[in-house]
Amino acid sequence: MSKGKVYLIGAGPGDPGLITVKGLQCLEKADVVVYDYLANEQLLGYIREGAEKIYVGKKGSDHTLPQDQINDLIVAKASEGKSVARLKGGDPFIFGRGGEEAEELSKAGIPFEIVPGVTSAIAAPAYAGIPLTHRDYTSTVAFITGHEDPTKEESKIAWDKISTGIGTLVFLMGVGNLARIARELMKNGRAPETPVALVRWGTLPEQETVVGNLSNIAAIAQSRKIKPPVIILVGEVAALRKKLNWFETLPLFGKRILVTRAREQASDLSQRLQSLGAIPVEFPTIRILPPESWTDADHCIQELIRYDWIIFTSVNGVKFFVERLLALGRDVRDLKGPQVCAIGPKTAEALEALKVRVKFVPREYRAEAIFEGLKKEGLKGKSILIPRAKVARDLLPGELRKAGAVVDVVEVYRTVVPMENVAEVRDLLKKGGVSAITFTSSSTVSNFVEMLGPEEARELTAGIPVASIGPITADKAGALGIQTAVMPAEYTIPALVQALVEYFQRSEGRSAFADPPAKSSG
Repeated sequence: MSKGKVYLIGAGPGDPGLITVKGLQCLEKADVVVYDYLANEQLLGYIREGAEKIYVGKKGSDHTLPQDQINDLIVAKASEGKSVARLKGGDPFIFGRGGEEAEELSKAGIPFEIVPGVTSAIAAPAYAGIPLTHRDYTSTVAFITGHEDPTKEESKIAWDKISTGIGTLVFLMGVGNLARIARELMKNGRAPETPVALVRWGTLPEQETVVGNLSNIAAIAQSRKIKPPVIILVGEVAALRKKLNWFETLPLFGKRILVTRAREQASDLSQRLQSLGAIPVEFPTIRILPPESWTDADHCIQELIRYDWIIFTSVNGVKFFVERLLALGRDVRDLKGPQVCAIGPKTAEALEALKVRVKFVPREYRAEAIFEGLKKEGLKGKSILIPRAKVARDLLPGELRKAGAVVDVVEVYRTVVPMENVAEVRDLLKKGGVSAITFTSSSTVSNFVEMLGPEEARELTAGIPVASIGPITADKAGALGIQTAVMPAEYTIPALVQALVEYFQRSEGRSAFADPPAKSSG
């Protein structure tokens, strides 16, 4: 059997967006992924289906596998002819023991490749607003392990050299030895008033930065109960944080926001929240599946030519309808006969991406506005197809029929209620660990209540700001005893996020600077 290959990949410091393009490509094609505690688990979503995932994280003194066994593991997997992604937090060659692993691979004759990552030694200070070098302060920087055994007789760190010979000192894994580090630096000539910054969970929405100086930082860290992972930064550049603190001043920084959309759709909302500093907690209340039977939809697809209008009320409706169209040997050119209506800009975008011309998008993105708009086109005798979910409001087809249209409503997808992570979310809500809850459809509200139970859902959401995407969703929430505190004027995801920003701006009396959502013209 031919030998496989090992990719020693730096996963970056925590923010999943900081992994390199090459690192992501290696991860996507790997047969086996061996990953660490500090590698963001969101990156595991890029692993191909069927790939083996092995956690070997080391957290303080708690080691899932000792280093020598990790070495043996990656050698063994590659010896089976597999492509192995060894995913390590930060950069594999900066205190990541990547050199040791590469040596073992070399000894075993296993081909390997190093894929550098963004080290936390650079990224955490940057996210804290601290440049490591600055022409007005220093041109030198050193990365130092802070994890030396304090009981050993002689240190391998040349304290007499680095204390006054290097402008900026960055210590990794050193918060447990912070008092000793400060003491050694001062003993060897560094001024007690030298600024010091501690950055915990750098680049993540949980980031916490504590500042002081060499004489008091250990006492400050103890009083604040600062625990690993922490980057210790010593030098005059730390004072620049007052001017350059950009990340922790994001308008939703540190807010833990519950996202109840279906897993397939959650990423857009989650990414927007995360870009503004929030911690999205995905709790899908909907799972989207094909219908149990395609009989009715197939019949309508075969007779598309007889319809005057097709009305799409969601992106899911577009996705499943077009997939079935193609499965039946048809193509999107069959949609060029009927006029096409989309309930909102996202649905219109999904159609236009398929080169389908959208004739009408209402100004207000709900069923009532579709009816009012189409009524102006004349409905009497018109044949209309509405491909949608099995369970949906009957208002639109009812009003269209009253106006004289012949309406076929066909199921092209169905929604079911998942029961995953209910205990974890219930516990988070009980502990007050949620800053806001988002609902993007009436179904997300109904299913949320079903998953937690009506009484508990009301109790657990009391006092937590609830953001509903529009009045239909807000009305459903209200009927179930959940009051909406945030609702945008425009019923879109960007507007919902902006409304949350403005809500916290008002409630906390601070400025926010998220860009307002662009008004879609359809």
